[in-house]
Amino acid sequence: MRHGEPRARLATHGMAHLARLLQWSDSTLPVGAFAFSNGLESALQTGVVRDADSLLSFVELVLHQTARVDGVALLHAHRAALAEDYPGVVAADQELLCRRVGEEQQLMLTRMGKKFAELALRIAPSPMPARWLADIRSEATPGCLPIGQAITLAGLGARESEAFVVHQYGIASMILSAALRLMRIDHFETQRILFTAQGRVQDDYLAVRDLALDEMAAFAPVFDVLVAHHTTVHVRLFMN
Repeated sequence: MRHGEPRARLATHGMAHLARLLQWSDSTLPVGAFAFSNGLESALQTGVVRDADSLLSFVELVLHQTARVDGVALLHAHRAALAEDYPGVVAADQELLCRRVGEEQQLMLTRMGKKFAELALRIAPSPMPARWLADIRSEATPGCLPIGQAITLAGLGARESEAFVVHQYGIASMILSAALRLMRIDHFETQRILFTAQGRVQDDYLAVRDLALDEMAAFAPVFDVLVAHHTTVHVRLFMN
């Protein structure tokens, strides 16, 4: 019995760790994701997305792009948080915002980032997220969502690959939640698309894990045009 107890404790810790990681990727997390479509609204208005197949292609495009921009910043912030290098966290935050040139994209990143930090301090308080939120409020750092995810999950013992998965899952889930409100598609199709799109997460992580912070970049002109288009339309349901 005694030999089994440490193993039982280890298994329980592992199960709690997994459960808490799932909580941070839950689509009901109250950080404001419901207000953003991540370009899908314009994609539908311009005919880039027409049906389930083109929706899958759009989700995969966005995941490819975010992995090479937001994902790189997240990995660097996670490593900086583990090393207790707060200036490194702020550097990743600022570099990420510089590469999101669209006004609405910046709004999405910073509004959700601030909400994420406030939530983290309510349910899993720790010094670095508290300092980061204080700097957001004083406008000393922009407060991008992937940075908040990185430092919070690092504090909870998540590996960088796990933090990356949480971020990418959240992006796909946000778009597909918006799809249910914007187009004729049911929950079965969106779940099929989500399942398929998540199959690329390891390849995306391996593609970006060794990139330097100043190598954040993604060539996705269609997505950039859609983001710009959304700022000019008069009738819209989402903030971006």
